[in-house]
Amino acid sequence: MDAALKKLSYPYIVSEDNIAGGAPAIEGTRITVRCIAGYYQMGMSVDEISTSLTHLTSSQVHSALSYYFDHQVEIDRDIEESSDESYWKQQVLSRSK
Repeated sequence: MDAALKKLSYPYIVSEDNIAGGAPAIEGTRITVRCIAGYYQMGMSVDEISTSLTHLTSSQVHSALSYYFDHQVEIDRDIEESSDESYWKQQVLSRSK
């Protein structure tokens, strides 16, 4: 990753091991950047996302989208994996053993 990106700060975005498996999320919530990016990819505007997730501010949504655009490859891969039905079946089966 570019050194300049490492120095960027994303207000409201945290990664905590005990929330969403450490995925980047909006601080104080369980809403991941992946979730916000998914809404954005469906064509929703910041206002529409904020209206759908009423406990978030526009600033929080903008921060999540900023993080997404700076880490798009990583987040898109995460979205793809989390949408893969066979991946989730495998996860469930491995945990039930």
